[in-house]
Amino acid sequence: MSTLGVAFRASLPVMFGYVPLGMAFGILFQDLGYGWYYAPLMGVTVYAGAAQFMAVGLLAAQASLVEVAISTFILNSRHMFFGLSLLQRYRGRGLKKLYLIFGLTDETYSLVTSTRPPDGHDEQSYYLALTALNQCYWVSGCALGALLGASVSLDTTGMDFALTALFMVLMLEQWKTLREPYPFLVALFCGLLSLWLLREQMLLLSIGLSIALLLARGRREWVRE
Repeated sequence: MSTLGVAFRASLPVMFGYVPLGMAFGILFQDLGYGWYYAPLMGVTVYAGAAQFMAVGLLAAQASLVEVAISTFILNSRHMFFGLSLLQRYRGRGLKKLYLIFGLTDETYSLVTSTRPPDGHDEQSYYLALTALNQCYWVSGCALGALLGASVSLDTTGMDFALTALFMVLMLEQWKTLREPYPFLVALFCGLLSLWLLREQMLLLSIGLSIALLLARGRREWVRE
């Protein structure tokens, strides 16, 4: 079996998640009144599921460009920590490394760190195939959803819960891996506090507070060592 075939088999779980989730985004984005082609174009150029769903709400609320930029940066800042753990694995891969960095998502990171190509297959080509296939699934879902939303009148009420459902699944996966309650308690505390203090900017404030508290705890543990 070719390297692409091996990567395809490994990425099937992501395909079954990305296509319907991408369709939900495409339908919601089309509901804003934009042309259908903007949804897959956003999947190609932005390629950040959570940020794209967040953008739907921000655009609907007519948020400023600064608000969109800051929200997207903070929401995707977790990828910096993903990248740090892949420095050795992605070292010396030339121009392909740029795409591997761009295409790094939560699900792609999970596959890259938990699977290996069989003997006889190039590891670099395998990672590249995984990344490209996952983005193709997402862009295809965005296009299908946008086309469906443009051709059929749909009631999108409640469909934006797909983002909440996505993060719930990711949270459960993280809990199964970490089994450490502190980060989850910090997130809950910061979310409730931010909701009480600054409801309109709750997302930015809660993420910022969570990062600050987690970094502070990490620094204390590092000093003790």
